[in-house]
Amino acid sequence: MRIIAKTLEDLIEEFRKLPTIGPKTAQRIAFYLLSMSKKEAAKLAQAILDLKEKVGHCRVCYNPADAEICEICADARRDDSLICIVEQPFDVVAIEKTGEYRGFYHVLGGSISPIENIGPDEIRIKELLDRVGKGSIKEIIVATNPNIEGETTAMYISKIIKPLGIRVTRIASGLPVGGDLEYADEITLGKAMSGRREL
Repeated sequence: MRIIAKTLEDLIEEFRKLPTIGPKTAQRIAFYLLSMSKKEAAKLAQAILDLKEKVGHCRVCYNPADAEICEICADARRDDSLICIVEQPFDVVAIEKTGEYRGFYHVLGGSISPIENIGPDEIRIKELLDRVGKGSIKEIIVATNPNIEGETTAMYISKIIKPLGIRVTRIASGLPVGGDLEYADEITLGKAMSGRREL
């Protein structure tokens, strides 16, 4: 015997396919949508369709854009001697929220992961080299995640960019502000120790 309508069940299954959405969250979202007015639901559905039809990738940095070039790459006030390399578009959002960086970006679309058979050819390394070869880049800031894949990607990028005479830096990693030492894992604590700076 079916407990809920098949249509609702199908929607819950679709939500479960999304990252970080478990069965209970998927169910809550589906029931919330059921309680929405048709007008609100249509607006949400149209926003999703518009996303798929109107948003592509910037031809320069590969960040999502609704034009050929994203607003960041089109901003002449930014420092064209800097490129910050990130794994995913949401990393650009995180860095931009700090207000500390005024250069450009390059979105790799992932990281090198031999376990998952993802090598340099499966992410946008070639496109990065093309950009570096064309411009007046003085520094590459590698802002990949501080995990094995991110570190492997950072080392690979450093290995291929440094011989070109371009400075390659890595964002600092370590303990978060407000974090307790006792809860930090060994790698994080080790990074915090080796990345210490003078006060």
